[in-house]
Amino acid sequence: MEIGVIGLGRMGANMRDRLRADGHTVIGYDAAPGVGDVDSLHDLVKGLAVPRVLWTMVPAGAPTREVIDELADLLTDGDLVIDGGNSRFTEDAVHAASLGERGIAYLDCGVSGGVWGRTEGYGLMVGGSAADVRRAMPIFDTLRPEGPRERGFVHAGPTGAGHYAKMVHNGIEYGLMQAYAEGYELLAAESLITAPDEVMRAWQSGTVVRSWLLELLVAALADDPGLAEITGYTEDSGEGRWTVEEAIGHAVPTPVIAAALFARFSSRQEESPAMKAVAALRNRFGGHQVHTDPEAGK
Repeated sequence: MEIGVIGLGRMGANMRDRLRADGHTVIGYDAAPGVGDVDSLHDLVKGLAVPRVLWTMVPAGAPTREVIDELADLLTDGDLVIDGGNSRFTEDAVHAASLGERGIAYLDCGVSGGVWGRTEGYGLMVGGSAADVRRAMPIFDTLRPEGPRERGFVHAGPTGAGHYAKMVHNGIEYGLMQAYAEGYELLAAESLITAPDEVMRAWQSGTVVRSWLLELLVAALADDPGLAEITGYTEDSGEGRWTVEEAIGHAVPTPVIAAALFARFSSRQEESPAMKAVAALRNRFGGHQVHTDPEAGK
């Protein structure tokens, strides 16, 4: 099958390689000079046989909207656009409508697998019409992990369902990562535990907490014992926030995901005003000692 891939970053380039290795014809474009097979979206569209299939892997928000708007002017009736980035699900209906006015089909596809997807395959969650999903299935079958289709691919529902599923997936990911991180810190804080990294390594087989995320943490500790070479500053890419917002909208309690998101916010504060206030209050009502900054006021 022939496909154009827009966005050749860490995941897009690997997806192009995986598709080519399975016999698909792939033309790639990236806004960065010298990265793509062509130099513009116009050249990409021109180089594909009609009807065309294009897969976007660009950052969510304005970059994706700009690409969709440009494709709407370049593509023709019968073409298909698949947004594989981490767009917010509420944007999918807008994209589908703007493309649909010109007879261009649209699918939203949540993609999981990170930099390992090239060799291990990508977990795919797709939203859109069944007919469009069937049309793109050769692409999905190549990108997903080996084994039964239902173990790595799902047609989650109509437009927006794919990105909604990926949003919840990433919210769960926040909670799992935070639990492993807190467990590691507690092990490292206890003097009885002489090798916290080895404890976590031993959990990789036979335990109920074994997982790929645990394997990745063990590998990180092996490369950087004690994680001494990095800081704790942790970004959030949006999906965790959207998951919590949806939980509030649906009145679904998600305390673990919410706490994991707020922990990331805490990681960015060199000195937390909130915790300073807590310390001050403890001192005022109970006379508890506060730790003063000797550099303050200098």
